Amino acid sequence: MSETNTKHKKVIIIGSGPAGFTAAVYTGRANLAPMIFEGMQPGGQLTITTEVENFPGFEHGIQGPELMDVMRKQAHRFGAESIYQEVTEVDLSKRPFTVKSYDDTYTADALIISTGASAKLLGIPSETKFMGYGVSACATCDGFFYRNQRVIVVGGGDTALEEATYLTRFASEVLVVHRRDEFRGSKIMVDRAKKNPKIKFALNSVIDEVVGTEEGNKKLVTGAVLKNVLTGEKTLHECEGVFMAIGHQPNTSLFKGVLDTDESGYLIVKPGSTYTNIEGVFAAGDVSDKTYRQAVTAAGSGCMAAIDVERWLESHEM
Repeated sequence: MSETNTKHKKVIIIGSGPAGFTAAVYTGRANLAPMIFEGMQPGGQLTITTEVENFPGFEHGIQGPELMDVMRKQAHRFGAESIYQEVTEVDLSKRPFTVKSYDDTYTADALIISTGASAKLLGIPSETKFMGYGVSACATCDGFFYRNQRVIVVGGGDTALEEATYLTRFASEVLVVHRRDEFRGSKIMVDRAKKNPKIKFALNSVIDEVVGTEEGNKKLVTGAVLKNVLTGEKTLHECEGVFMAIGHQPNTSLFKGVLDTDESGYLIVKPGSTYTNIEGVFAAGDVSDKTYRQAVTAAGSGCMAAIDVERWLESHEM
């Protein structure tokens, strides 16, 4: 790209979702005219979630895509601009920073990274088909909907065992499906799960297919076909929900080798702030949070990032 095509912004936000949109609302109200690169999944993970009942301010719940649309409109109201493209390249070696998409090159005095994390999935078509309609990747978000119902949790690490234990608050039965005969989780979590009378185990097993009914837009999970990896035998297990708990992958490949990450790839921020290891680059939401991963905590950190950016720009008289 030639220099004449380069557009300068005070603040560029890479990634949408609750963190990016909240950061845009705050930086917009501070007259910083932020630009949001919404990427391949505008609105983030909540766009594949149906009912959101735990976001404050919505007494009767709200659909995930609708919540994101409301947040987006609120950010636009304060002067934020959305670009519905992926960022293909960044140069953080000098300021202003350079951000490239397929079509244009932009520069920015400050960056907020809110690219989120993606739940690792099995990669089977039926899983995608019923995502948000009985298939979930977040027990804390969706467990409430499975009161007195039967659910499956897929995975063998601490996350899977923790989510299985959490789901026993609501579900009548939780089946943990794990492809090996031993768990990767810590002994304390394994013991806790084994002692819980509501939790059963299907070891050396994988989900071959999620089954359910479909009438128009209405979809409903009714069970899952389990396959024994040793014998190849397949059995149908009836249930109303399937929770994937095989981990999350932070969307940080764009910043590899440039921004500090932990061993799992999550961006590291200075304690009590959203500062990364590069001055003027801030991180918010699931891209730097592997503990909570909730819409409301992502929104909160988006607010923090915006305030950090505003103060940082002021201190550098930009």
